[in-house]
Amino acid sequence: MGNRIKEFQQKKSPLFVPFITAGDPSPDITVDLAIALQKAGADALELGIPYSDPLADGPVIQRASKRALENDMTLEKAMVLVSDMRGAGLTIPVIIFTYYNLLLQLGEQKFFELAAQHEIDGLLVPDMPFEESKDLQASCSDHDLSLISLAAPTTSEGRLKEIGESSQGFLYCISSLGVTGARTSFASGIDRFLNDARAASSVPVLIGFGLSSREQMQQFEEKCDGFIVGSTIVSKIEELGPDLLREDKQREALQTFSDFLAALVPLKVYS
Repeated sequence: MGNRIKEFQQKKSPLFVPFITAGDPSPDITVDLAIALQKAGADALELGIPYSDPLADGPVIQRASKRALENDMTLEKAMVLVSDMRGAGLTIPVIIFTYYNLLLQLGEQKFFELAAQHEIDGLLVPDMPFEESKDLQASCSDHDLSLISLAAPTTSEGRLKEIGESSQGFLYCISSLGVTGARTSFASGIDRFLNDARAASSVPVLIGFGLSSREQMQQFEEKCDGFIVGSTIVSKIEELGPDLLREDKQREALQTFSDFLAALVPLKVYS
């Protein structure tokens, strides 16, 4: 496990992990957005790889994938982009969020070579069932990467225990069934699920899928170790996209993005 992930695990709760799509609205702007997120308090970054058949993603992230694919973004190019982020001052862990078909096309060995070259810390493959991930998990361990596991409110007690015991980096707990996207309510029994996940896991337990406000995060602050926020951030990037791409408007748009984050990111000490 890389030092950045170890440092992440030791940080004070609540941990904050935002998601953005590589190449949306452009590769260069993706770097600027990553830096803005770090400055706003992000403890790690999930970097989504655009894919034409994103099974777990709702409309907001699907549109981001479409924009990124129109910019010719690929898994390999996204991994190279992480080096640009590091060169711009990004020090937090970067977790590559990709569907397995893209990983298979690139080749696992090539992926690990690029991950080492470009200072990538983790991998999340949402369409790979836990039972089929053992070999990939072992390979990640061999290459000093964390393979992030997911659990859902429907996960059985025994399976949750097995996932929790073998989790690397952090355990990603899905708040609701279905695809990503902002929500006003979450799965029934969510509090018990999070309590069970924390009891089963040896790594921090983070909740994601649907969180779109600081108030929602406060709702879960005693039940988990942190939060993963994607769609509401990607939606703001979509809104600001035209100005982010204009040289004369870019600085102002990035400031608007930072102001948006200031109201969203969970406070380390709630007042």
